[in-house]
Amino acid sequence: MMAKKFWSSRQIWRSLAIAAVSSASLAHAATATIGRTWPIAEPDAMAEIEARAARQPANIAAHFGPRAKWTAMRAATLGTATQARTRSVVPFYTLDFDIALPDGTMLYPKGYTFNPLTYVSLPQRLVIVHPQDLAWAIRSADPSDFILLTAGDALSLGEKVGRPLFILEERVKDRLGLTVAPVIVTQAGQRLLLTEVPPARALRKVTR
Repeated sequence: MMAKKFWSSRQIWRSLAIAAVSSASLAHAATATIGRTWPIAEPDAMAEIEARAARQPANIAAHFGPRAKWTAMRAATLGTATQARTRSVVPFYTLDFDIALPDGTMLYPKGYTFNPLTYVSLPQRLVIVHPQDLAWAIRSADPSDFILLTAGDALSLGEKVGRPLFILEERVKDRLGLTVAPVIVTQAGQRLLLTEVPPARALRKVTR
């Protein structure tokens, strides 16, 4: 047993030594200059962003008018859930452009339809509510869940309740097949489950 431990230790130290030598060799190779070199012509991206931001007037927000009128803040509208029900949706996606390799080999042509849930997973639930049901959503949502609003100022309300809030975009509404709120969206295999909840103020808790 002692010999086994000794040889295992020696093998570990030998491996570490080889790794150290390899790292030193790589570091030397990384700093070596081979061939002609030229200075980097492109400016640093962060420095350029900071420079442009510094050139903007201090009251630039006033040029965009009230936040409630920003198109980016306009949420998709939904009806109000009238009964508790759960239905499933497959969020198929259709490519609107070709995907090809640099040599021109076609991988996926325009019009190809697939289910994204075959390749990726939804890591959290989506809790979609009308603003009047926000208090219920706060109580029902896990910290990792996304709360989406069908109206209102998500930024101001988020600051008020102390957690990030988002607006429901039209493309999300269409992709998920949403029609009413409150609704909780979860993934089940390669489908999405939409749990529609009747007037949330009459509910205390919605289980997963």
